[in-house]
Amino acid sequence: MSENNGKHLIDVKDLSVHFPIYTGAIFKRKVGDVKAVDGVSFHILSGETLGLVGESGCGKTTTGHAILRLHELTGGQILFNGEDISAYGGSQMRVLRRGMQIIYQDPFSSLNPRMTVLDIVGEPIAVHKMSRNPKDYQDQVAELLQVVGLNPSMSSRYPHEFSGGQRQRIGIARALAVKPSLIVCDEPVSALDVSIQAQIINLLEDLQEKFGLTYLFIAHDLAVVRHISNRIAVMYLGSIVEIADRLDLYHNPQHPYTRALLSAVPIPNPTLDAQRKQLMLEGEVPSPVNPPPGCKFHPRCPEAKPFCAEQIPVLKDTGHRNHWTACHRSGE
Repeated sequence: MSENNGKHLIDVKDLSVHFPIYTGAIFKRKVGDVKAVDGVSFHILSGETLGLVGESGCGKTTTGHAILRLHELTGGQILFNGEDISAYGGSQMRVLRRGMQIIYQDPFSSLNPRMTVLDIVGEPIAVHKMSRNPKDYQDQVAELLQVVGLNPSMSSRYPHEFSGGQRQRIGIARALAVKPSLIVCDEPVSALDVSIQAQIINLLEDLQEKFGLTYLFIAHDLAVVRHISNRIAVMYLGSIVEIADRLDLYHNPQHPYTRALLSAVPIPNPTLDAQRKQLMLEGEVPSPVNPPPGCKFHPRCPEAKPFCAEQIPVLKDTGHRNHWTACHRSGE
């Protein structure tokens, strides 16, 4: 984990991303929206890692893609280095993309199987005209491969000739090629073996220290997020329900949903694991097409009161060291 300088690199303000639902094969008619992200606000400090966690389908990846403007915004603002990029067009985003990159979840499907590693890693360099000549191009790719722990002699090979961990290293090298300040890590280790996960996490931490990178680290594994993040934001059904410093969130979770998530994290001590109480959530996650009124978590919340179904909670400071939560019962 890198030290930050207190400067906001990313500011997300009331971000919403809704996907329309249409019916009819010929005369299409809009019948609703999938509210994938619904009124999300947070910031990321320059040089820090913000972990973004939650169940599958809660809107984590959509949030990351929206920051990179890979999805059109339904509402809200995204500020990058203080500059509002919410309405940027294609040509403006192409210039900005040198400052923000992404590492995808599946290292195989994110790499073009018909391209060699030289061309995969070097493509951003060519697109942004960052090399003086063919030799400089090859030297830059060789240096990037060395930085991520691969032998430059492998640059003539194709993705299928590498292991999963090696392919993810290629993806990381590609993201580093344009010298970005922000990298969105979209579950970068979830498709890898546990032993390889640790290697990739350590590599990301080393690269952050070396190049002063800022990460938005998206994951559903809270143990991984705890290891790499400075702060953690917890999402549920398109909304952020809690944000706190890493240790404060794990030792003093305020939201019932966060407590339930943490209770499911395995403890590598059978005695302690047997002693703790596991919180079981009832019911299924509601549909983002028709989310519940009031607090979206109230149908599954063991602490819900009648007013929880009537009023939408807002993120508020709990008074615990920059710890924010969206719960009506917080502080009671």
